[in-house]
This record gives sequence, structure tokens and C-alpha cells, in this order.
Amino acid sequence: MVDYSLLPRHDVLCIDMKSFYASCECVLRGLDPLNAYLVVIGDRNYRGSIVLASSPKMKKEYGIKTGNRLFEVPRDPKIHVVEARMSLYLEQSLKIARLLTEFAPPETIHVYSVDEAWICVDGMERRLGNRWQIAQKIKDSIWERFGLPACIGIGPNKFLAKVILDIEAKETGIAECRYEDVPVKLWPQPVQKIWGIGRRMKVRLNQMGILTAGHLAHYPLEQLKKRFGVMGEQLYWHAWGVDLSPVTGYHPTKGQKGFGHGMTLLRDYKNREEIKTVILELCEEVARRAREAKMAGRTVSLGLRFSDWEKGGGFFHSFTRREPTNITMEIYESCLFLFNKYYQGETVRQIHLSLTNLVPERAIQLSLFEDRLKKHRLGFVVDEVRAKHGSASLLRAPSYTAGGIMPERAQKIGGHKAL
Repeated sequence: MVDYSLLPRHDVLCIDMKSFYASCECVLRGLDPLNAYLVVIGDRNYRGSIVLASSPKMKKEYGIKTGNRLFEVPRDPKIHVVEARMSLYLEQSLKIARLLTEFAPPETIHVYSVDEAWICVDGMERRLGNRWQIAQKIKDSIWERFGLPACIGIGPNKFLAKVILDIEAKETGIAECRYEDVPVKLWPQPVQKIWGIGRRMKVRLNQMGILTAGHLAHYPLEQLKKRFGVMGEQLYWHAWGVDLSPVTGYHPTKGQKGFGHGMTLLRDYKNREEIKTVILELCEEVARRAREAKMAGRTVSLGLRFSDWEKGGGFFHSFTRREPTNITMEIYESCLFLFNKYYQGETVRQIHLSLTNLVPERAIQLSLFEDRLKKHRLGFVVDEVRAKHGSASLLRAPSYTAGGIMPERAQKIGGHKAL
């Protein structure tokens, strides 16, 4: 049993913008986000384009939600199908973040994504009321100022605020989970409802007989640690509602664990050279981000998800180098090793890679036999050219072949059209 009296109790709100992209498009068109039928897609020119967001009515009445494809959207004149405009959503996101500073100091606000944020309102009772009143005021202010619906989870830490947002507040508007509520509100939930547990982890837990958060909370901690390491311990404490991460003073770059990048392809890829071209382009982005942070990594991970025509599936494997790197071609060489070892000709629809096991860049050991210093400096020169003249101003030759995606993506924000 956990003695909750020993744990800190904060007033943390997790704010989620309901169907954010779709709601922004509705407001722009003079539509009510809660009653309109609208879906946001990546590109009208591809029938297989992914649905990035759908209005609540689309989800409820048609079952169309994020992850569906354009060809699954019914052809009904009342349904608005629009392309994503990332610059619009980013602009609205910044405005909402500024609004939150009217309720609490900036250091108590952690913007988690374009449509989600945490805010700690400790000590605000005399000025704004209790945590429920503050949540209602924030929700009302966002609606009145921007016409956008929001939902808010309340908890004594970030984890419980986020969990209750996902399992209850998205239906009720505002919900709270205290430590004392964990057995009733959290434990009956399937493990995949716990924030941080993805599809792969869900399968592994289910194979161990862990189907609910309650099962996880009462599974022997030592066995979880033995099976999953540090992650197993974190899962155990989360199942009890325990989260000791800071609720104030958040810094986005603090504690960076790795650099990852992935994408869902707009068509099936089966040609090995085309797949390798996309992998190289992802290596460019991961290496750039590592250099920008003045970090290097030793572990390169490559994941491929196969097309539904292959009945799903895929692989995710890692390779640890002897020396850390942030050089594009060295990361690419490690990816090729994994690709050639595990890829057997399947049709690929998603590719993801990451660079982890980080060390400060100065730890890179420069070999006397390979001119790594020249390659290292070249990477920074390429970064400077792209920063000044655009990300498509300097590309490798494979990017201009049929498999290349960078020339088109350079015109987008977050992989989607800016305007």
C-alpha cells in the first residue's frame, strides 16, 4: 500500500483543446465546433491521406477519428473536408498559451503540445477561487475569446491530471482524480488507458496477465523492474497515481532523453532503395536536432510499420555504437545495418528512428583514421545553409528521386500544409 499522506498534493490542471484542428477550422468558417461535421486531412490529392482531426459530431455519429483515411469519410454534403493549415493552429495555440499566463505565472505552465498544457494553480485560491473554479474560468475564457471548446483534468500531480482528462473529462468537460480516487477511477481502466502505455507495451503487459491498472498496481514491483527496468518501476508507481515530476519551473530542453523522428508515408513503399531514401532523410533531421542541442548519441533505433495489406506488423530494433555521434551518415550506417538485418521485403507505411543514450557533443572521440572532424563540421555548415535559405535549399541527391519526401515536406509545418 502507498501512504498518500507522504506525497505532495498540488492543484494541477491538464488542459486539452477538444478536436483542436477541427475546432479551429470550424471557427474560421463560422461553424459551431460542437455541432458541425468537419474533418481535417493532410492532403486532398491522396485518398489514403490520414484524418488528423475530426469534430465531435463526426466521431460520435460516423466513427471518423484521428487515424482514419480520407476514403473512409462518407460523401455527405453536410461534411466539410478541409486540409490542415499548421500555421493557423500554431497561432491559436500561442494565443491560448498567453491566455493561461493571466491565471498563473509562466513558470507554472508546461505547454506539452500544440493542443495540450499543464498549469499548476497552487496558491491562487484567494485571487481566483478553488481549483474547480479556476478550471471553469479557464474553460469559459477559452470559449469566449476564441470560440474553442476545451476540457480539463484536475489532479495532485501531472500524471493524475492527464489520466482523468483522458478517461473522464473529455466526456464531462472537467473532472478530478485525487489520490483517494485511484482505486475507483483508475484501477478499473484497461492498461492502455494509462498515459504512457502504447500498443506494444499493452501487448506485453497483457501477456503477463496485466489487463487493468489495478492488476498493474498489485503486480510484484521487483518482477516489473526485472522485466522492464526503470520503465517497469515507473509503470508500477503510475498505477498507484504517484508522479514526483516537477510541476513548476519546466524547461523544454532539460533532461532530453533522445531525438526521434518518424512519419506515415503517403503511399506504400516496397522498393528497398525508396525506403532507404526516406530513412536517410529522417537521419538528416535527427542529426540536425542533435547538433542543434550540442548532443551526440550512441544508440540508434529504427522502426518500420508495415501496410495493412501485410496485416500490420513491423519491427523496432536498436544498435549501440562504440562511439557517440551526431553525424548524419554515421547514423544512417547504423540504420542500414538494422534495415538489412530485419527487413524482408514487406510493404512499409510508417518509418521511425531515434538517437538515444546521449552525451554532450564534446565527448565525441575523433578518429585519426577517419576524418570525422571534417564530417562533423560539414554537418554544421549544412545546418547553417538550411537555416538561412530554407530546409530544401540543400538536399542530398536521393531526395530528388521517386522515394524522396523532403522537397515536398519542406513546404509544410509538422508534415502538413502551413496555409
